[in-house]
Amino acid sequence: MQKKKLGKTNLDVSVIGFGGIPVQRISHEEAKLVVRAAVDKGLNFFDTARNYTDSEEKIGSALKGLRHKIVIATKALGRDKDTMEKEIELSLKNFQTDYIDLYQFHNVKTEQDLEKILGPGGALEALVQAKEQGKIRYIGITGHVEKTLIKALDAFEFSTVQFPRNYIEDTAEKELFPLARKKNMGIIIMKPLAGGAFSNTNLALRYLLGQDYSTVIPGMDTIEQINANLDLGINFIPLSKEEVIKLEQEAQELGPKFCRRCEYCKPCPQGLDITEFFIIHTYFKRYGLKDRIITRYNNMSIMADQCIECGICETKCPYELPIKKMLKEIHADLKI
Repeated sequence: MQKKKLGKTNLDVSVIGFGGIPVQRISHEEAKLVVRAAVDKGLNFFDTARNYTDSEEKIGSALKGLRHKIVIATKALGRDKDTMEKEIELSLKNFQTDYIDLYQFHNVKTEQDLEKILGPGGALEALVQAKEQGKIRYIGITGHVEKTLIKALDAFEFSTVQFPRNYIEDTAEKELFPLARKKNMGIIIMKPLAGGAFSNTNLALRYLLGQDYSTVIPGMDTIEQINANLDLGINFIPLSKEEVIKLEQEAQELGPKFCRRCEYCKPCPQGLDITEFFIIHTYFKRYGLKDRIITRYNNMSIMADQCIECGICETKCPYELPIKKMLKEIHADLKI
């Protein structure tokens, strides 16, 4: 597996890392098999988050005895010092380790978020203190709002920045990533497959591997995914012109407004599985499975029309999708 220096840190990380969201869906034993397979193929960078339910715990358990081989990155939503101190301790416990290589502020959206983090009694104080105590080695930041992260990079010397980047989403190359490179920061690419929206994983990942990023972190929860994705980082082949055209065609089909399956919208107070609705609707529209999807939808115990339009999901969506409107469209397309 090819490795790159993670910005100005002294960490060398695999060009393909492990995104920790999907392991929430599999058992502890399955997670162990997947994680161990990744390590065996040379992957050494694992990224997850405190609020990914049991992801930290599963990865930590799977990595037992392998700590010397891997780089652990996680992140938390704490915005004040007291909350972040507790989050750090929980991460250490879950990973069964006495230090985290990279601890990141998770999904910093607004200037108000940033001001709270950086201000007196803010979460930054907790991370700086933890670094001094040897509990964490480096401090990073993640988010989906470029202008907020640009302000953050100007305000503090973060070691890394994590931001969405794929064939459709390239806004960060205008200002955020050039600023990060100027500061010699590690650049961690999340949502490389647009939350699984790209059907050709091979092309989507190779597109990113051919560019100047520290590591790309697709979510993986099967050994088949591990083998297919990591082989690209072992024997990288640049995209041909014909392959670029294929990616462009798929990007045009997807358009700018689609679900990346981050699941930040969950849980819905009414029990709607919002992400699942979007997934099956994609299959309905793009993959010629109309009859099968209509049957599947109409057998669901809770359908999209049970949305009461409280709007909570929309406030949590990092992509500001019009979820209420999209749910109505899904029901109109799929209800018999």
